Amino acid sequence: MAALWMAGWLSLMLIMAVAGRETTRELNVFEIMEIRSLAGFVLLAPIIYRAGGFKVLRTSRLQHHVARNLVHYVAQLGWFFALTLIPIGQVVAIEFTMPIWTAILAASFLSERMTPWKIAAIVLGLVGVIVIVRPATGEINPGQLIALGAAMGFGVSMALVKSLTRTESALSILFWMLVVQSVAGFVPTLLVWTWPSAYAWAWVGVIAVCGTFSHYCLASAMRYADATIVVPMDFLRVPLTATAGWLLYSERLDAWTVLGAALILCGNLLNLKPAPVPARAQ
Repeated sequence: MAALWMAGWLSLMLIMAVAGRETTRELNVFEIMEIRSLAGFVLLAPIIYRAGGFKVLRTSRLQHHVARNLVHYVAQLGWFFALTLIPIGQVVAIEFTMPIWTAILAASFLSERMTPWKIAAIVLGLVGVIVIVRPATGEINPGQLIALGAAMGFGVSMALVKSLTRTESALSILFWMLVVQSVAGFVPTLLVWTWPSAYAWAWVGVIAVCGTFSHYCLASAMRYADATIVVPMDFLRVPLTATAGWLLYSERLDAWTVLGAALILCGNLLNLKPAPVPARAQ
Protein backbone atom coordinates (compact mmCIF):
# COMPACT_ATOMS: atom_id res chain seq x y z
CA MET A 1 0.00 0.00 0.00
CA ALA A 2 2.86 2.37 0.77
CA ALA A 3 4.31 1.70 -2.69
CA LEU A 4 0.95 2.39 -4.36
CA TRP A 5 0.51 5.69 -2.55
CA MET A 6 4.10 6.64 -3.42
CA ALA A 7 3.38 5.93 -7.10
CA GLY A 8 0.67 8.58 -6.89
CA TRP A 9 3.12 10.98 -5.22
CA LEU A 10 5.76 10.36 -7.91
CA SER A 11 3.36 10.96 -10.80
CA LEU A 12 1.90 14.15 -9.37
CA MET A 13 5.30 15.59 -8.39
CA LEU A 14 6.67 14.92 -11.88
CA ILE A 15 3.80 16.84 -13.45
CA MET A 16 4.20 19.65 -10.90
CA ALA A 17 7.89 20.10 -11.77
CA VAL A 18 6.94 20.76 -15.40
CA ALA A 19 4.05 23.02 -14.35
CA GLY A 20 6.37 24.94 -12.03
CA ARG A 21 8.87 25.56 -14.82
CA GLU A 22 6.11 26.88 -17.10
CA THR A 23 4.39 29.04 -14.47
CA THR A 24 7.55 30.74 -13.18
CA ARG A 25 8.09 32.15 -16.67
CA GLU A 26 5.33 34.64 -15.86
CA LEU A 27 4.43 34.67 -12.15
CA ASN A 28 6.29 35.31 -8.90
CA VAL A 29 6.86 32.27 -6.70
CA PHE A 30 4.90 33.77 -3.78
CA GLU A 31 1.91 34.27 -6.06
CA ILE A 32 2.09 30.71 -7.36
CA MET A 33 2.22 29.28 -3.84
CA GLU A 34 -0.71 31.39 -2.62
CA ILE A 35 -3.00 30.54 -5.52
CA ARG A 36 -2.07 26.90 -5.08
CA SER A 37 -3.00 26.93 -1.39
CA LEU A 38 -6.32 28.74 -1.89
CA ALA A 39 -7.28 26.45 -4.78
CA GLY A 40 -6.42 23.51 -2.54
CA PHE A 41 -9.29 24.43 -0.19
CA VAL A 42 -11.74 24.19 -3.09
CA LEU A 43 -10.34 20.82 -4.15
CA LEU A 44 -10.40 19.49 -0.60
CA ALA A 45 -13.91 20.69 0.32
CA PRO A 46 -15.80 17.68 -1.15
CA ILE A 47 -13.45 15.23 0.59
CA ILE A 48 -13.89 17.02 3.93
CA TYR A 49 -17.67 16.98 3.49
CA ARG A 50 -17.75 13.24 2.76
CA ALA A 51 -15.44 12.54 5.72
CA GLY A 52 -17.87 14.16 8.16
CA GLY A 53 -17.19 17.88 7.97
CA PHE A 54 -14.73 20.10 9.77
CA LYS A 55 -15.11 18.21 13.05
CA VAL A 56 -12.78 15.51 11.67
CA LEU A 57 -10.05 18.15 11.28
CA ARG A 58 -9.83 19.08 14.96
CA THR A 59 -6.34 18.71 16.31
CA SER A 60 -4.51 18.93 19.61
CA ARG A 61 -1.17 19.33 17.82
CA LEU A 62 -1.64 22.69 16.14
CA GLN A 63 1.88 23.83 17.03
CA HIS A 64 3.33 20.79 15.25
CA HIS A 65 1.26 21.54 12.14
CA VAL A 66 2.43 25.16 12.16
CA ALA A 67 6.10 24.22 12.58
CA ARG A 68 5.99 21.55 9.88
CA ASN A 69 4.21 23.71 7.35
CA LEU A 70 6.32 26.83 7.85
CA VAL A 71 9.43 24.73 7.21
CA HIS A 72 7.78 23.11 4.20
CA TYR A 73 6.61 26.49 2.86
CA VAL A 74 10.13 27.93 2.87
CA ALA A 75 11.51 24.74 1.29
CA GLN A 76 8.83 24.81 -1.42
CA LEU A 77 9.63 28.45 -2.21
CA GLY A 78 13.28 27.49 -2.63
CA TRP A 79 12.30 24.57 -4.86
CA PHE A 80 10.30 26.81 -7.21
CA PHE A 81 13.08 29.44 -7.27
CA ALA A 82 15.63 26.76 -8.14
CA LEU A 83 13.48 25.68 -11.11
CA THR A 84 14.13 29.11 -12.66
CA LEU A 85 17.91 28.80 -12.29
CA ILE A 86 18.95 25.22 -13.13
CA PRO A 87 17.53 22.26 -15.15
CA ILE A 88 14.55 20.52 -13.56
CA GLY A 89 16.38 17.18 -13.50
CA GLN A 90 19.17 18.76 -11.49
CA VAL A 91 16.73 20.43 -9.06
CA VAL A 92 15.11 17.10 -8.28
CA ALA A 93 18.48 15.33 -8.14
CA ILE A 94 19.83 17.75 -5.53
CA GLU A 95 16.53 17.49 -3.67
CA PHE A 96 17.39 13.86 -3.01
CA THR A 97 19.92 14.71 -0.38
CA MET A 98 16.65 14.97 1.59
CA PRO A 99 16.54 11.28 2.67
CA ILE A 100 19.78 11.77 4.61
CA TRP A 101 18.17 14.43 6.80
CA THR A 102 14.90 12.50 7.02
CA ALA A 103 16.60 9.26 8.05
CA ILE A 104 18.73 10.99 10.68
CA LEU A 105 15.76 12.83 12.16
CA ALA A 106 13.46 9.78 12.03
CA ALA A 107 16.06 7.65 13.80
CA SER A 108 16.90 10.35 16.35
CA PHE A 109 13.43 11.59 17.27
CA LEU A 110 10.90 9.02 16.00
CA SER A 111 12.75 5.89 17.23
CA GLU A 112 12.76 4.34 13.76
CA ARG A 113 15.26 1.52 13.32
CA MET A 114 18.13 2.09 10.87
CA THR A 115 18.92 -1.32 9.39
CA PRO A 116 22.00 -1.92 7.22
CA TRP A 117 19.69 -2.25 4.20
CA LYS A 118 18.13 1.16 4.83
CA ILE A 119 21.57 2.73 5.23
CA ALA A 120 22.77 1.07 2.01
CA ALA A 121 19.67 2.33 0.17
CA ILE A 122 20.32 5.91 1.25
CA VAL A 123 24.03 5.71 0.37
CA LEU A 124 23.38 4.21 -3.07
CA GLY A 125 20.66 6.75 -3.77
CA LEU A 126 22.90 9.64 -2.79
CA VAL A 127 25.78 8.31 -4.93
CA GLY A 128 23.34 8.05 -7.85
CA VAL A 129 22.29 11.66 -7.34
CA ILE A 130 25.93 12.82 -7.28
CA VAL A 131 26.62 10.89 -10.49
CA ILE A 132 23.70 12.66 -12.18
CA VAL A 133 24.59 16.16 -10.94
CA ARG A 134 28.43 15.78 -11.19
CA PRO A 135 29.46 19.48 -11.20
CA ALA A 136 31.88 20.01 -14.08
CA THR A 137 33.79 22.76 -12.26
CA GLY A 138 34.57 23.71 -8.69
CA GLU A 139 32.00 26.53 -8.84
CA ILE A 140 28.60 26.07 -7.20
CA ASN A 141 25.62 27.53 -9.02
CA PRO A 142 23.33 29.62 -6.73
CA GLY A 143 20.45 27.49 -7.97
CA GLN A 144 22.23 24.41 -6.62
CA LEU A 145 22.64 26.02 -3.18
CA ILE A 146 18.96 27.01 -3.11
CA ALA A 147 17.96 23.50 -4.13
CA LEU A 148 20.18 22.02 -1.40
CA GLY A 149 18.64 24.30 1.23
CA ALA A 150 15.18 23.26 0.03
CA ALA A 151 16.20 19.61 0.35
CA MET A 152 17.21 20.12 3.97
CA GLY A 153 13.88 21.79 4.66
CA PHE A 154 12.00 18.94 3.00
CA GLY A 155 13.88 16.46 5.17
CA VAL A 156 12.76 18.22 8.35
CA SER A 157 9.21 18.45 6.98
CA MET A 158 9.15 14.75 6.10
CA ALA A 159 10.18 13.70 9.60
CA LEU A 160 7.49 15.96 11.10
CA VAL A 161 4.88 14.45 8.77
CA LYS A 162 5.77 10.98 10.01
CA SER A 163 5.36 12.17 13.59
CA LEU A 164 1.96 13.70 12.77
CA THR A 165 0.67 10.52 11.12
CA ARG A 166 0.79 8.81 14.52
CA THR A 167 -2.23 10.85 15.68
CA GLU A 168 -3.51 12.78 12.64
CA SER A 169 -5.29 11.66 9.48
CA ALA A 170 -3.88 12.39 6.02
CA LEU A 171 -6.83 14.72 5.45
CA SER A 172 -6.10 16.69 8.62
CA ILE A 173 -2.40 17.02 7.75
CA LEU A 174 -3.26 18.30 4.29
CA PHE A 175 -5.91 20.75 5.53
CA TRP A 176 -3.63 22.36 8.08
CA MET A 177 -0.87 22.60 5.49
CA LEU A 178 -3.16 24.69 3.30
CA VAL A 179 -4.23 26.87 6.24
CA VAL A 180 -0.72 27.64 7.46
CA GLN A 181 0.77 28.21 4.01
CA SER A 182 -2.08 30.43 2.78
CA VAL A 183 -1.71 32.64 5.87
CA ALA A 184 2.11 32.73 5.61
CA GLY A 185 2.05 33.80 1.96
CA PHE A 186 -0.85 36.25 1.98
CA VAL A 187 1.05 39.51 2.54
CA PRO A 188 4.04 38.69 0.25
CA THR A 189 1.56 37.76 -2.49
CA LEU A 190 -0.23 41.11 -2.23
CA LEU A 191 3.10 42.90 -2.63
CA VAL A 192 4.05 41.11 -5.87
CA TRP A 193 0.60 40.39 -7.36
CA THR A 194 0.15 40.55 -11.14
CA TRP A 195 -2.95 39.15 -12.83
CA PRO A 196 -2.09 35.82 -14.51
CA SER A 197 -2.78 35.18 -18.18
CA ALA A 198 -5.04 32.31 -19.23
CA TYR A 199 -1.92 30.24 -19.92
CA ALA A 200 -0.55 30.85 -16.42
CA TRP A 201 -3.93 30.16 -14.82
CA ALA A 202 -4.04 26.76 -16.50
CA TRP A 203 -0.59 25.79 -15.17
CA VAL A 204 -1.34 27.15 -11.68
CA GLY A 205 -4.44 24.95 -11.70
CA VAL A 206 -2.24 21.95 -12.48
CA ILE A 207 0.10 22.90 -9.61
CA ALA A 208 -2.87 23.23 -7.24
CA VAL A 209 -4.22 19.78 -8.11
CA CYS A 210 -0.82 18.07 -8.03
CA GLY A 211 0.41 19.93 -4.95
CA THR A 212 -2.75 19.18 -2.97
CA PHE A 213 -3.23 15.52 -3.76
CA SER A 214 0.48 14.63 -3.88
CA HIS A 215 0.70 15.44 -0.18
CA TYR A 216 -2.39 13.35 0.49
CA CYS A 217 -0.61 10.44 -1.22
CA LEU A 218 2.57 11.06 0.78
CA ALA A 219 0.79 11.28 4.14
CA SER A 220 -1.14 8.10 3.30
CA ALA A 221 2.09 6.27 2.37
CA MET A 222 3.61 7.29 5.71
CA ARG A 223 0.76 5.53 7.51
CA TYR A 224 1.78 2.20 5.97
CA ALA A 225 5.59 2.30 6.34
CA ASP A 226 8.47 4.02 8.13
CA ALA A 227 9.82 7.25 6.70
CA THR A 228 13.14 5.54 6.03
CA ILE A 229 11.31 3.08 3.73
CA VAL A 230 8.93 5.53 2.06
CA VAL A 231 11.43 8.27 1.27
CA PRO A 232 13.99 6.18 -0.68
CA MET A 233 11.15 5.03 -2.97
CA ASP A 234 10.97 8.66 -4.05
CA PHE A 235 14.47 8.35 -5.59
CA LEU A 236 12.77 7.16 -8.79
CA ARG A 237 11.62 10.74 -9.32
CA VAL A 238 15.19 11.66 -10.33
CA PRO A 239 15.44 9.62 -13.56
CA LEU A 240 11.77 10.30 -14.35
CA THR A 241 12.24 14.06 -14.09
CA ALA A 242 15.52 13.94 -16.00
CA THR A 243 13.68 12.16 -18.80
CA ALA A 244 10.92 14.80 -18.77
CA GLY A 245 13.53 17.56 -18.96
CA TRP A 246 15.15 15.85 -21.93
CA LEU A 247 11.88 15.35 -23.80
CA LEU A 248 10.31 18.76 -23.09
CA TYR A 249 13.27 21.14 -22.74
CA SER A 250 16.11 19.32 -24.54
CA GLU A 251 18.02 19.04 -21.27
CA ARG A 252 20.79 16.49 -21.56
CA LEU A 253 20.10 12.85 -20.73
CA ASP A 254 23.37 10.91 -21.06
CA ALA A 255 25.11 7.77 -19.87
CA TRP A 256 25.89 9.36 -16.48
CA THR A 257 22.19 9.98 -15.87
CA VAL A 258 21.41 6.39 -16.78
CA LEU A 259 24.14 5.16 -14.39
CA GLY A 260 22.83 7.36 -11.60
CA ALA A 261 19.29 6.11 -12.17
CA ALA A 262 20.54 2.49 -11.98
CA LEU A 263 22.21 3.16 -8.63
CA ILE A 264 19.03 4.78 -7.33
CA LEU A 265 16.94 1.81 -8.42
CA CYS A 266 19.37 -0.61 -6.72
CA GLY A 267 19.04 1.41 -3.53
CA ASN A 268 15.26 1.14 -3.68
CA LEU A 269 15.42 -2.63 -4.17
CA LEU A 270 17.77 -3.03 -1.18
CA ASN A 271 15.51 -0.84 0.95
CA LEU A 272 12.52 -3.10 0.28
CA LYS A 273 14.39 -6.19 1.52
CA PRO A 274 12.48 -7.59 4.53
CA ALA A 275 14.13 -7.22 7.92
CA PRO A 276 15.16 -10.47 9.68
CA VAL A 277 12.40 -11.94 11.86
CA PRO A 278 13.44 -12.29 15.55
CA ALA A 279 13.93 -15.87 16.74
CA ARG A 280 11.05 -15.68 19.24
CA ALA A 281 8.64 -14.54 16.51
CA GLN A 282 9.69 -17.55 14.42
